[in-house]
Amino acid sequence: MTVPTTTTTAAATAQQLVEEALGRATLPGVVRLTERWEANLRWAANELTTNGEMHSRTLTVVATAPVEGGTAVGTVSQEVVDVAEVAAVVAAAERAARGGPPSENAAPLVEGERSAAFDEPPATTSIEALTQVADGLGAAFAAAVSHGHLLYGFAEHIVTTTYLGSSTGLRLRGVQPTGRFEFNGKTDDLTASAWVGVPSRDFTDVDVAALYGQLRTRLGWAATRVDLPAGRYETLLPPGAVADLLVYLLWTANARDAEEGRNVFGAGDGRTRVGERLAPLPITLRSDPAAPGLETVPFVDQLQSEDGTSFVFDAGLAVEPTAWVTDGVLTELVRNRAHAATTGQRPTPPADNLVVTATGPGTGATLEDMIARTERGLLLTCLWYIREVDPERLLLTGLTRDGVYLVEDGEVKGAVNNFRWNESPVELLGRITEVGAPESTLCREWNDFYNRTLVPPVRVPDFNMSTVSQAS
Repeated sequence: MTVPTTTTTAAATAQQLVEEALGRATLPGVVRLTERWEANLRWAANELTTNGEMHSRTLTVVATAPVEGGTAVGTVSQEVVDVAEVAAVVAAAERAARGGPPSENAAPLVEGERSAAFDEPPATTSIEALTQVADGLGAAFAAAVSHGHLLYGFAEHIVTTTYLGSSTGLRLRGVQPTGRFEFNGKTDDLTASAWVGVPSRDFTDVDVAALYGQLRTRLGWAATRVDLPAGRYETLLPPGAVADLLVYLLWTANARDAEEGRNVFGAGDGRTRVGERLAPLPITLRSDPAAPGLETVPFVDQLQSEDGTSFVFDAGLAVEPTAWVTDGVLTELVRNRAHAATTGQRPTPPADNLVVTATGPGTGATLEDMIARTERGLLLTCLWYIREVDPERLLLTGLTRDGVYLVEDGEVKGAVNNFRWNESPVELLGRITEVGAPESTLCREWNDFYNRTLVPPVRVPDFNMSTVSQAS
């Protein structure tokens, strides 16, 4: 539900807006104020095209009300500037709560105290954060012209500060920097295309020259064209492609759905597959708000997870490190406090990151090492347009994009036509034969939503390229 905004001239602080909303509330609830600062650069055909800065603040009010059969909840969000706008948001949320049905996710609101950080101002960013990138692009554009290449892409730096307050006394502040750099290179006749992308918290670690070097290598591979039919191929998946598949796996790992037989993690008769071995190799998937380089807000500030689990009553709950798969065995699923209370298990709100590792001999290889050990197979760049086909298997389909390459006798021989593929990431875990060294990576399909991943390249002996695609 959204209520109209009102034009105002005076700006209040984030803390003032939170306290104003809590002071006007007549029902128990939670208030979240997010301050978002963004800077971006875009370029096309070897020229910078646009740059900009943006700032927004969004007030979310969650009201809870006793109704017949339990507790109802109403949630309303609106961009705000001044305290005069707050009353309408609070009133709308309370009307929604009083008129709503009882929630199956109802639980007592999280209790807490005022943290010292709550009184700090929001973190910000500006276009100056991208100065090093802009300088690097200038040199890359000149090099691209000399090699007959066209460069496209964008760099985006977002810093979001969340202020969370509740009628139980909770006052928390969390800061999340998020950056991504996407680089697309094409030959000047547009017959070949390649892509690389990297995440960054502050853009001091983005090496534009090195990234263009990767594009130049891949465009060089594309000078030789090899047409292949659909089929199952030994395939090397780079970290970004692996992340796209495993992020989707985590998004569907809803404990309630598994117990009710509505996702791939259900085992029938109210049971789940927790404890079942999914991978013969010792692969671990975990989330941890304190993972070095991938740090996330350490408390629940998103009121609903991507798998549909509602955390609206859990705002402010501490997010703990959680291993979803441990040494190949499924060990945990996502659940909120309400569902945890009914099953006697702990709540498991997921941190906004994913770390994938494997232990044992042969798990420290780079992608280049894996290419050198390949007799014949395919090397992908990235997966695209991923859609779910069968939730019972978590069968996904999608396209390859921006470079599929044939590897023979340890060398890349040329570029191959694109394919439509069909694979289940759960079944894929069971067929992986080699896991390389994890690295911080940017997935292609889901990087609008999921930016912090540490993932290795993998080898799959029989990746299903179901049909040839004409996509470029």
